[in-house]
Amino acid sequence: MEFFEVIYLLIYLVNILTAAVVIFIERRNISTTWAWLFVLVFLPVLGFFLYIIIGQNLSRLKLYKLKGRDVSLIQELREEQKRKIKTREIYFKDLAVERYTDLIYLNLTSSNATFTQDNCVKIFTDGQSKFAALLDSIQQAKDHIHLLYYILRNDELGRKIVQALIAKAKEGVKVKVLYDDVGSPRLDRKLLRPLKEAGGEIAAFFPSKIPYVNIRLNYRNHRKIVIIDGKVGYIGGYNIGNEYLGTNKQIGSWRDTHLKITGSAVQSLQAQFCLDWNLSSASQLTFCHSNFPSLDIQGDVGLQIVSSGPNSELQQIKDAYLKMIYTARESIYLQTPYFVPDEGFLTALKIAAMSGVDVRIMIPQKADHRFITWASSSYLGELLKSGVKCYLYKTGFLHAKTIVVDNKIASVGTANIDIRSFKLNFEINAFIYDSRTSSLLKNSFMKDIDNCFELTWETYHNRPMRLRLMESLIRLLSPLF
Repeated sequence: MEFFEVIYLLIYLVNILTAAVVIFIERRNISTTWAWLFVLVFLPVLGFFLYIIIGQNLSRLKLYKLKGRDVSLIQELREEQKRKIKTREIYFKDLAVERYTDLIYLNLTSSNATFTQDNCVKIFTDGQSKFAALLDSIQQAKDHIHLLYYILRNDELGRKIVQALIAKAKEGVKVKVLYDDVGSPRLDRKLLRPLKEAGGEIAAFFPSKIPYVNIRLNYRNHRKIVIIDGKVGYIGGYNIGNEYLGTNKQIGSWRDTHLKITGSAVQSLQAQFCLDWNLSSASQLTFCHSNFPSLDIQGDVGLQIVSSGPNSELQQIKDAYLKMIYTARESIYLQTPYFVPDEGFLTALKIAAMSGVDVRIMIPQKADHRFITWASSSYLGELLKSGVKCYLYKTGFLHAKTIVVDNKIASVGTANIDIRSFKLNFEINAFIYDSRTSSLLKNSFMKDIDNCFELTWETYHNRPMRLRLMESLIRLLSPLF
């Protein structure tokens, strides 16, 4: 047999084997299965390597390992709160959110997301004020600073944050910095070396063991959280880099949403940081009193911190979003930089709009990736025909990940409306049960409309044929990404 015939036969057999794994073992959803089969058939060699790099299923791996005592405490608290919801013993400080107990119950069941009502929440919609507040909180730290960001850049803002951390480490404050290895590819280790020398600890999430090759490329820690002394927490869309201050001339102004939280919900942020840190570092964090101190905050905002990731068969944040959408009676205001929904999510929005709910979606006029612009555009026509109002943010880049329902409940976090966020990335969102905070987020949305172009069906229908073709192609492959 000729050499090339042998090679072709081997490639063919490998493709058949990979296709069998996709269909019979992985048991993915139908759209993802067909997309992978499409790639394997038409890109026999490249398709196999793409599957190895970005097609792994991590849900069978037990990444997060809790000790028996920690597991039992979490389960006891979860079951007690579920019992109180079922027996209607739970008391709501904001009576307007009482009818959303089903959502609270869902998050308890799927994500062990404890419901707390003693929180204070401050909203940031510009980078200058967010990072000024963060630096102030860092300077006030007494015991520890736990910082996790998907992107940490070696630029002016990055160096300013690191210098503040170095100063606290020299004072004896325990500093831990966790960053994503793929999200921060150009991070100069020299930036963090002085922090390490000052006593700080640094870890990378899913780092590559082989230079320039990362077989877990597709599974990234997209979370952005900071916990200070176990009492102050930050969560939202901002990473650490100059562009998030709006100083990048190519990107322009940067519109994002971030929260500063004080109250018991900070302990949920702390718990997630501990899990991510212990997965990434040999130095293990414990669920001890210094990390989970007693709190005396007198806030009244209800919160649940919900995490999701490829380590679970469930899609906790997506499921909570869907529950919010189906619960809506008056309005749904949704902001996301990446809008590539699956059929279930798309159907939920269409049904809400056709049921008389005021559904409004805001995305960037130009995404930071052209493929995303094409993919997002392919879904807007269906929404417009169903009565959804679509706004394209034209002043800089919209990176906020927020949803507000009926001016009563809301969510702010790191998850985008796409398959990557819902299924592939490690994400975290704060679900807010408070009329006042939700109204503030809704007001920010309405203010942003002034910087938007409202897309009409006529404008959408008259777009060039070449765009329609690209949209169709990218939509076909979107289940892979």
